[in-house]
Amino acid sequence: MSPTEVDISDLAAFKEIYTVKETFRKSSWYDLIGIPGDQNVFITRNSDIHRRHRKLLSGPMAESSLKHLTPLVDDKVTTAIQRMREEADARGTADVFKWFIFMATDVIAQLTFGDSFHMLEKGKKNDYSELLESLAGYGALRVTFPTITAWASVLPIPLFTKAVALRNELKQYAIDALKMHKRFALTDPTSVERSLLAAVIRAKDEADISFDELRSNAQIYIVAGSDTTATTLTFLVWAVCKNPQIRDELVKELRGLPPDFEEADLRGLSVLDNVIHEALRLFPAVPTIMRREVPAGGATLAGYFFEAGTIVGAQPYTMHRDPYIFPDPEEFKPSRWNEPTKAMNDALFTFGRGSRVCLGKNLAWIELRLATSRFFLEFPDARVSPKEDMSDADMAMKTFFLLQPEGHRCLIEAP
Repeated sequence: MSPTEVDISDLAAFKEIYTVKETFRKSSWYDLIGIPGDQNVFITRNSDIHRRHRKLLSGPMAESSLKHLTPLVDDKVTTAIQRMREEADARGTADVFKWFIFMATDVIAQLTFGDSFHMLEKGKKNDYSELLESLAGYGALRVTFPTITAWASVLPIPLFTKAVALRNELKQYAIDALKMHKRFALTDPTSVERSLLAAVIRAKDEADISFDELRSNAQIYIVAGSDTTATTLTFLVWAVCKNPQIRDELVKELRGLPPDFEEADLRGLSVLDNVIHEALRLFPAVPTIMRREVPAGGATLAGYFFEAGTIVGAQPYTMHRDPYIFPDPEEFKPSRWNEPTKAMNDALFTFGRGSRVCLGKNLAWIELRLATSRFFLEFPDARVSPKEDMSDADMAMKTFFLLQPEGHRCLIEAP
Protein backbone atom coordinates (compact mmCIF):
# COMPACT_ATOMS: atom_id res chain seq x y z
CA MET A 1 0.00 0.00 0.00
CA SER A 2 1.04 3.61 -0.57
CA PRO A 3 -0.50 7.11 -0.84
CA THR A 4 -1.35 6.29 -4.47
CA GLU A 5 -2.51 2.69 -3.94
CA VAL A 6 -5.68 1.58 -2.17
CA ASP A 7 -6.83 -1.95 -1.30
CA ILE A 8 -10.63 -2.18 -1.35
CA SER A 9 -12.65 -4.89 0.37
CA ASP A 10 -16.13 -4.10 -0.91
CA LEU A 11 -18.10 -6.45 -3.13
CA ALA A 12 -19.84 -3.77 -5.20
CA ALA A 13 -16.57 -1.91 -5.82
CA PHE A 14 -14.80 -5.17 -6.57
CA LYS A 15 -17.37 -6.01 -9.27
CA GLU A 16 -16.94 -2.55 -10.80
CA ILE A 17 -13.14 -2.76 -10.94
CA TYR A 18 -12.87 -6.21 -12.53
CA THR A 19 -15.14 -6.22 -15.58
CA VAL A 20 -15.11 -7.59 -19.10
CA LYS A 21 -14.95 -4.03 -20.44
CA GLU A 22 -11.57 -3.55 -18.71
CA THR A 23 -12.29 0.08 -17.81
CA PHE A 24 -9.77 -0.26 -14.99
CA ARG A 25 -6.58 -1.37 -16.77
CA LYS A 26 -3.77 -3.28 -15.15
CA SER A 27 -1.32 -0.99 -13.40
CA SER A 28 2.33 -0.41 -14.29
CA TRP A 29 3.25 -2.85 -11.50
CA TYR A 30 2.77 -5.67 -14.01
CA ASP A 31 5.55 -4.23 -16.17
CA LEU A 32 7.96 -5.16 -13.40
CA ILE A 33 7.07 -8.84 -13.17
CA GLY A 34 8.66 -10.16 -16.34
CA ILE A 35 11.62 -9.34 -18.49
CA PRO A 36 11.63 -5.64 -19.49
CA GLY A 37 9.68 -5.24 -22.72
CA ASP A 38 7.95 -8.62 -22.46
CA GLN A 39 4.36 -8.94 -23.60
CA ASN A 40 2.28 -11.97 -22.70
CA VAL A 41 -1.36 -12.69 -21.98
CA PHE A 42 -0.89 -12.17 -18.24
CA ILE A 43 1.32 -9.12 -17.81
CA THR A 44 0.46 -6.98 -20.82
CA ARG A 45 -1.41 -3.77 -20.02
CA ASN A 46 -2.31 -3.24 -23.66
CA SER A 47 -5.91 -4.36 -24.22
CA ASP A 48 -5.38 -5.00 -27.94
CA ILE A 49 -2.34 -7.22 -27.30
CA HIS A 50 -4.23 -9.03 -24.57
CA ARG A 51 -7.19 -9.73 -26.85
CA ARG A 52 -4.89 -10.98 -29.61
CA HIS A 53 -2.98 -13.31 -27.30
CA ARG A 54 -6.10 -14.51 -25.51
CA LYS A 55 -7.78 -15.33 -28.83
CA LEU A 56 -4.85 -17.56 -29.74
CA LEU A 57 -4.59 -19.20 -26.32
CA SER A 58 -8.20 -19.56 -25.19
CA GLY A 59 -9.34 -22.17 -27.74
CA PRO A 60 -7.09 -25.00 -26.49
CA MET A 61 -8.06 -24.16 -22.90
CA ALA A 62 -11.80 -24.50 -23.53
CA GLU A 63 -13.46 -27.45 -21.80
CA SER A 64 -14.36 -29.02 -25.13
CA SER A 65 -10.73 -28.82 -26.29
CA LEU A 66 -9.33 -30.20 -23.05
CA LYS A 67 -11.39 -33.40 -23.24
CA HIS A 68 -8.86 -35.17 -25.44
CA LEU A 69 -6.03 -34.11 -23.14
CA THR A 70 -7.66 -35.29 -19.91
CA PRO A 71 -6.24 -38.86 -20.16
CA LEU A 72 -2.74 -37.36 -20.27
CA VAL A 73 -3.50 -35.38 -17.13
CA ASP A 74 -4.93 -38.45 -15.40
CA ASP A 75 -1.82 -40.44 -16.28
CA LYS A 76 0.41 -37.88 -14.53
CA VAL A 77 -1.94 -37.73 -11.56
CA THR A 78 -1.94 -41.51 -11.21
CA THR A 79 1.85 -41.61 -11.41
CA ALA A 80 2.14 -38.92 -8.74
CA ILE A 81 -0.09 -40.85 -6.35
CA GLN A 82 1.90 -44.03 -7.00
CA ARG A 83 5.14 -42.21 -6.19
CA MET A 84 3.60 -40.87 -2.98
CA ARG A 85 2.67 -44.43 -2.02
CA GLU A 86 6.20 -45.64 -2.72
CA GLU A 87 7.69 -42.84 -0.63
CA ALA A 88 5.22 -43.40 2.21
CA ASP A 89 6.03 -47.12 2.31
CA ALA A 90 9.78 -46.51 2.31
CA ARG A 91 9.97 -43.40 4.48
CA GLY A 92 6.87 -43.67 6.62
CA THR A 93 5.60 -40.38 5.25
CA ALA A 94 5.22 -38.67 1.88
CA ASP A 95 5.86 -35.05 0.96
CA VAL A 96 2.75 -34.25 -1.05
CA PHE A 97 3.91 -30.72 -1.85
CA LYS A 98 6.97 -32.10 -3.63
CA TRP A 99 4.98 -34.64 -5.64
CA PHE A 100 2.23 -32.18 -6.56
CA ILE A 101 4.88 -29.76 -7.84
CA PHE A 102 6.38 -32.53 -9.97
CA MET A 103 2.93 -33.59 -11.18
CA ALA A 104 1.67 -30.12 -12.12
CA THR A 105 4.96 -29.24 -13.81
CA ASP A 106 4.92 -32.42 -15.89
CA VAL A 107 1.27 -31.86 -16.79
CA ILE A 108 1.71 -28.31 -18.06
CA ALA A 109 4.90 -29.20 -19.94
CA GLN A 110 3.28 -32.24 -21.57
CA LEU A 111 0.18 -30.33 -22.65
CA THR A 112 2.04 -27.22 -23.73
CA PHE A 113 5.14 -28.58 -25.44
CA GLY A 114 4.37 -32.21 -26.28
CA ASP A 115 6.65 -33.74 -23.65
CA SER A 116 7.11 -33.35 -19.91
CA PHE A 117 10.20 -32.54 -17.86
CA HIS A 118 9.98 -36.15 -16.50
CA MET A 119 10.13 -34.91 -12.92
CA LEU A 120 7.78 -37.62 -11.68
CA GLU A 121 10.00 -40.31 -13.18
CA LYS A 122 13.19 -38.89 -11.67
CA GLY A 123 11.48 -38.39 -8.34
CA LYS A 124 13.67 -35.60 -7.09
CA LYS A 125 14.01 -31.87 -7.35
CA ASN A 126 15.94 -30.57 -10.29
CA ASP A 127 17.14 -27.12 -11.27
CA TYR A 128 13.66 -26.20 -12.46
CA SER A 129 11.87 -27.09 -9.22
CA GLU A 130 14.53 -25.25 -7.23
CA LEU A 131 13.99 -22.29 -9.54
CA LEU A 132 10.23 -22.33 -8.87
CA GLU A 133 10.79 -22.33 -5.11
CA SER A 134 13.10 -19.32 -5.32
CA LEU A 135 11.21 -17.40 -7.95
CA ALA A 136 8.54 -15.80 -5.76
CA GLY A 137 10.91 -14.28 -3.23
CA TYR A 138 13.40 -13.00 -5.74
CA GLY A 139 10.58 -11.83 -7.98
CA ALA A 140 9.27 -9.69 -5.13
CA LEU A 141 12.76 -8.26 -4.77
CA ARG A 142 12.82 -7.28 -8.45
CA VAL A 143 9.42 -5.60 -8.16
CA THR A 144 10.47 -3.70 -5.03
CA PHE A 145 13.71 -2.57 -6.66
CA PRO A 146 12.88 -2.11 -10.38
CA THR A 147 16.42 -0.98 -11.23
CA ILE A 148 17.92 -4.16 -9.84
CA THR A 149 19.08 -5.34 -13.28
CA ALA A 150 21.19 -2.22 -13.71
CA TRP A 151 22.48 -2.44 -10.15
CA ALA A 152 23.46 -6.08 -10.53
CA SER A 153 25.74 -5.21 -13.44
CA VAL A 154 27.79 -2.73 -11.39
CA LEU A 155 27.23 -3.90 -7.80
CA PRO A 156 27.94 -7.64 -7.45
CA ILE A 157 25.65 -8.01 -4.44
CA PRO A 158 24.65 -11.72 -4.33
CA LEU A 159 21.00 -10.95 -3.59
CA PHE A 160 20.69 -8.74 -6.68
CA THR A 161 22.71 -10.91 -9.06
CA LYS A 162 20.73 -14.00 -7.98
CA ALA A 163 17.41 -12.26 -8.72
CA VAL A 164 18.55 -11.38 -12.24
CA ALA A 165 20.03 -14.85 -12.80
CA LEU A 166 16.76 -16.58 -11.84
CA ARG A 167 14.82 -14.49 -14.32
CA ASN A 168 17.26 -15.42 -17.08
CA GLU A 169 17.15 -19.11 -16.12
CA LEU A 170 13.37 -19.13 -16.43
CA LYS A 171 13.67 -17.49 -19.82
CA GLN A 172 16.07 -20.23 -20.92
CA TYR A 173 13.71 -22.96 -19.70
CA ALA A 174 11.01 -21.50 -21.92
CA ILE A 175 13.35 -21.37 -24.91
CA ASP A 176 14.47 -24.97 -24.33
CA ALA A 177 10.85 -26.10 -24.04
CA LEU A 178 9.98 -24.43 -27.34
CA LYS A 179 12.92 -26.21 -28.97
CA MET A 180 11.53 -29.46 -27.59
CA HIS A 181 8.14 -28.64 -29.11
CA LYS A 182 9.80 -27.99 -32.47
CA ARG A 183 11.63 -31.34 -32.33
CA PHE A 184 8.41 -33.19 -31.65
CA ALA A 185 6.66 -31.28 -34.42
CA LEU A 186 9.27 -32.60 -36.87
CA THR A 187 9.40 -36.20 -35.63
CA ASP A 188 5.81 -36.73 -34.46
CA PRO A 189 3.50 -33.92 -35.66
CA THR A 190 0.38 -35.45 -34.11
CA SER A 191 1.87 -35.17 -30.62
CA VAL A 192 1.91 -31.38 -30.73
CA GLU A 193 -0.72 -30.38 -33.27
CA ARG A 194 -3.27 -29.85 -30.49
CA SER A 195 -0.89 -28.62 -27.81
CA LEU A 196 -1.85 -25.57 -25.78
CA LEU A 197 0.64 -23.38 -27.63
CA ALA A 198 0.05 -24.78 -31.12
CA ALA A 199 -2.06 -21.82 -32.27
CA VAL A 200 0.49 -19.32 -30.96
CA ILE A 201 3.33 -21.15 -32.68
CA ARG A 202 1.40 -21.12 -35.95
CA ALA A 203 0.82 -17.40 -35.50
CA LYS A 204 4.55 -16.92 -34.98
CA ASP A 205 5.28 -18.86 -38.16
CA GLU A 206 2.79 -16.63 -39.98
CA ALA A 207 4.47 -13.51 -38.53
CA ASP A 208 1.39 -12.56 -36.49
CA ILE A 209 3.34 -12.78 -33.25
CA SER A 210 7.03 -12.32 -32.43
CA PHE A 211 9.32 -14.99 -31.01
CA ASP A 212 9.68 -12.98 -27.81
CA GLU A 213 5.89 -12.92 -27.41
CA LEU A 214 5.79 -16.68 -27.99
CA ARG A 215 8.63 -17.28 -25.53
CA SER A 216 7.06 -14.99 -22.94
CA ASN A 217 3.71 -16.81 -23.11
CA ALA A 218 5.49 -20.17 -22.83
CA GLN A 219 7.31 -18.81 -19.80
CA ILE A 220 4.14 -17.71 -18.04
CA TYR A 221 2.50 -21.06 -18.82
CA ILE A 222 5.30 -22.91 -17.06
CA VAL A 223 5.00 -20.85 -13.87
CA ALA A 224 1.22 -20.37 -13.79
CA GLY A 225 0.52 -23.99 -14.64
CA SER A 226 2.71 -25.61 -12.02
CA ASP A 227 3.18 -23.65 -8.81
CA THR A 228 -0.45 -22.55 -8.43
CA THR A 229 -2.13 -25.93 -8.89
CA ALA A 230 0.42 -27.72 -6.71
CA THR A 231 0.02 -25.22 -3.89
CA THR A 232 -3.78 -25.44 -3.96
CA LEU A 233 -3.67 -29.24 -3.85
CA THR A 234 -1.17 -29.22 -1.01
CA PHE A 235 -3.26 -26.95 1.21
CA LEU A 236 -6.41 -28.87 0.26
CA VAL A 237 -4.92 -32.22 1.31
CA TRP A 238 -3.51 -30.71 4.50
CA ALA A 239 -6.85 -29.13 5.48
CA VAL A 240 -8.85 -32.29 4.76
CA CYS A 241 -6.37 -34.48 6.64
CA LYS A 242 -6.70 -32.22 9.68
CA ASN A 243 -10.46 -32.73 9.62
CA PRO A 244 -11.17 -36.50 9.78
CA GLN A 245 -14.93 -36.02 9.56
CA ILE A 246 -14.58 -34.11 6.28
CA ARG A 247 -12.04 -36.65 5.02
CA ASP A 248 -14.31 -39.59 5.80
CA GLU A 249 -17.30 -37.92 4.15
CA LEU A 250 -15.23 -37.28 1.02
CA VAL A 251 -13.88 -40.84 0.92
CA LYS A 252 -17.39 -42.25 1.31
CA GLU A 253 -18.55 -40.28 -1.71
CA LEU A 254 -15.51 -41.26 -3.79
CA ARG A 255 -15.97 -44.95 -3.04
CA GLY A 256 -19.25 -44.77 -4.92
CA LEU A 257 -17.35 -44.24 -8.16
CA PRO A 258 -16.84 -47.08 -10.67
CA PRO A 259 -13.34 -48.64 -10.56
CA ASP A 260 -12.51 -47.23 -14.00
CA PHE A 261 -13.91 -43.76 -13.36
CA GLU A 262 -12.95 -40.82 -15.55
CA GLU A 263 -12.79 -37.10 -14.87
CA ALA A 264 -16.31 -36.62 -16.23
CA ASP A 265 -17.63 -38.92 -13.48
CA LEU A 266 -16.32 -36.51 -10.84
CA ARG A 267 -18.34 -33.50 -11.92
CA GLY A 268 -21.50 -34.49 -10.09
CA LEU A 269 -19.85 -35.17 -6.73
CA SER A 270 -21.05 -32.53 -4.27
CA VAL A 271 -18.61 -33.22 -1.41
CA LEU A 272 -15.64 -33.18 -3.78
CA ASP A 273 -16.87 -29.97 -5.37
CA ASN A 274 -17.39 -28.35 -1.96
CA VAL A 275 -13.93 -29.35 -0.72
CA ILE A 276 -12.27 -27.86 -3.78
CA HIS A 277 -14.30 -24.64 -3.57
CA GLU A 278 -13.40 -24.25 0.09
CA ALA A 279 -9.69 -24.82 -0.60
CA LEU A 280 -9.82 -22.21 -3.37
CA ARG A 281 -11.48 -19.80 -0.94
CA LEU A 282 -9.22 -20.28 2.06
CA PHE A 283 -5.94 -20.85 0.20
CA PRO A 284 -6.04 -18.84 -3.06
CA ALA A 285 -2.86 -19.46 -5.06
CA VAL A 286 -2.60 -15.72 -5.74
CA PRO A 287 -3.86 -14.14 -2.51
CA THR A 288 -2.46 -10.65 -3.08
CA ILE A 289 -3.92 -7.48 -4.58
CA MET A 290 -4.64 -7.50 -8.31
CA ARG A 291 -3.72 -3.92 -9.12
CA ARG A 292 -5.79 -1.79 -11.48
CA GLU A 293 -5.56 1.87 -12.52
CA VAL A 294 -8.45 4.31 -12.07
CA PRO A 295 -9.42 5.59 -15.56
CA ALA A 296 -9.56 9.16 -16.80
CA GLY A 297 -12.16 11.22 -14.97
CA GLY A 298 -11.73 9.28 -11.74
CA ALA A 299 -14.16 6.86 -10.13
CA THR A 300 -16.30 6.53 -7.02
CA LEU A 301 -15.80 3.21 -5.25
CA ALA A 302 -17.30 2.15 -1.93
CA GLY A 303 -18.46 5.74 -1.39
CA TYR A 304 -15.04 7.32 -1.97
CA PHE A 305 -13.82 9.26 -4.99
CA PHE A 306 -10.48 8.24 -6.47
CA GLU A 307 -8.59 10.41 -8.92
CA ALA A 308 -7.45 9.08 -12.28
CA GLY A 309 -4.22 7.12 -12.05
CA THR A 310 -4.79 5.94 -8.48
CA ILE A 311 -3.98 2.26 -8.09
CA VAL A 312 -6.91 0.31 -6.67
CA GLY A 313 -7.75 -3.34 -6.32
CA ALA A 314 -8.97 -6.19 -4.19
CA GLN A 315 -7.15 -9.23 -2.90
CA PRO A 316 -8.61 -12.73 -2.70
CA TYR A 317 -7.18 -13.26 0.79
CA THR A 318 -9.30 -10.46 2.26
CA MET A 319 -12.40 -10.85 0.09
CA HIS A 320 -12.53 -14.57 0.85
CA ARG A 321 -12.44 -13.85 4.58
CA ASP A 322 -15.24 -11.29 4.71
CA PRO A 323 -17.35 -12.55 7.66
CA TYR A 324 -20.50 -11.00 6.21
CA ILE A 325 -20.12 -13.13 3.08
CA PHE A 326 -18.37 -16.16 4.59
CA PRO A 327 -19.36 -16.66 8.26
CA ASP A 328 -16.57 -18.19 10.37
CA PRO A 329 -14.16 -17.29 7.57
CA GLU A 330 -11.05 -18.92 9.05
CA GLU A 331 -12.77 -22.29 9.37
CA PHE A 332 -12.28 -24.89 6.65
CA LYS A 333 -15.95 -25.63 6.12
CA PRO A 334 -16.79 -27.24 2.75
CA SER A 335 -20.46 -27.56 3.69
CA ARG A 336 -20.86 -23.80 3.30
CA TRP A 337 -20.92 -24.50 -0.46
CA ASN A 338 -23.99 -26.74 -0.26
CA GLU A 339 -26.15 -23.70 -0.92
CA PRO A 340 -23.83 -20.81 -1.80
CA THR A 341 -25.28 -17.33 -1.82
CA LYS A 342 -24.86 -15.03 -4.81
CA ALA A 343 -22.43 -12.96 -2.74
CA MET A 344 -20.28 -16.05 -2.09
CA ASN A 345 -20.07 -16.88 -5.78
CA ASP A 346 -19.38 -13.26 -6.69
CA ALA A 347 -16.68 -12.81 -4.05
CA LEU A 348 -14.76 -15.98 -4.92
CA PHE A 349 -12.14 -14.85 -7.41
CA THR A 350 -9.25 -17.24 -7.01
CA PHE A 351 -8.99 -17.32 -10.81
CA GLY A 352 -9.52 -13.59 -11.27
CA ARG A 353 -12.53 -11.90 -12.80
CA GLY A 354 -13.64 -10.06 -15.92
CA SER A 355 -11.59 -9.95 -19.09
CA ARG A 356 -8.47 -11.10 -17.24
CA VAL A 357 -9.92 -14.27 -15.73
CA CYS A 358 -7.34 -17.07 -15.65
CA LEU A 359 -7.01 -18.93 -18.95
CA GLY A 360 -6.06 -22.12 -17.16
CA LYS A 361 -9.15 -22.29 -14.93
CA ASN A 362 -10.67 -25.29 -16.73
CA LEU A 363 -7.39 -27.21 -16.71
CA ALA A 364 -6.86 -26.42 -13.04
CA TRP A 365 -10.29 -27.80 -12.16
CA ILE A 366 -9.53 -31.02 -14.06
CA GLU A 367 -6.29 -31.48 -12.12
CA LEU A 368 -7.92 -30.60 -8.80
CA ARG A 369 -10.77 -33.09 -9.29
CA LEU A 370 -8.54 -35.94 -10.43
CA ALA A 371 -5.72 -35.43 -7.93
CA THR A 372 -8.03 -34.98 -4.94
CA SER A 373 -10.06 -38.06 -5.86
CA ARG A 374 -7.15 -40.36 -6.57
CA PHE A 375 -5.24 -39.21 -3.50
CA PHE A 376 -8.01 -39.92 -1.01
CA LEU A 377 -8.95 -43.21 -2.64
CA GLU A 378 -5.33 -44.32 -2.27
CA PHE A 379 -4.95 -42.81 1.22
CA PRO A 380 -8.43 -42.96 2.81
CA ASP A 381 -7.00 -42.67 6.33
CA ALA A 382 -4.42 -40.01 5.51
CA ARG A 383 -3.35 -37.68 8.28
CA VAL A 384 -0.75 -34.96 8.75
CA SER A 385 2.53 -36.55 9.83
CA PRO A 386 4.42 -35.40 12.94
CA LYS A 387 7.61 -37.01 11.63
CA GLU A 388 10.74 -35.04 10.80
CA ASP A 389 9.42 -32.21 12.99
CA MET A 390 6.55 -31.50 10.60
CA SER A 391 4.13 -29.02 12.21
CA ASP A 392 1.46 -26.46 11.35
CA ALA A 393 4.26 -23.89 11.15
CA ASP A 394 5.40 -25.60 7.95
CA MET A 395 2.00 -24.81 6.46
CA ALA A 396 1.89 -21.13 7.37
CA MET A 397 0.84 -19.14 4.32
CA LYS A 398 3.94 -17.52 2.86
CA THR A 399 3.10 -14.96 0.22
CA PHE A 400 4.98 -12.76 -2.18
CA PHE A 401 2.76 -12.81 -5.26
CA LEU A 402 2.08 -16.55 -5.27
CA LEU A 403 1.22 -18.56 -2.17
CA GLN A 404 3.55 -21.21 -0.78
CA PRO A 405 3.72 -23.22 2.44
CA GLU A 406 6.36 -21.71 4.72
CA GLY A 407 8.26 -24.97 5.11
CA HIS A 408 8.13 -25.87 1.39
CA ARG A 409 6.83 -29.29 2.40
CA CYS A 410 3.71 -31.09 3.60
CA LEU A 411 4.29 -34.51 5.12
CA ILE A 412 1.32 -36.88 5.10
CA GLU A 413 1.15 -40.44 6.40
CA ALA A 414 -1.42 -43.20 6.10
CA PRO A 415 -1.73 -45.43 9.18
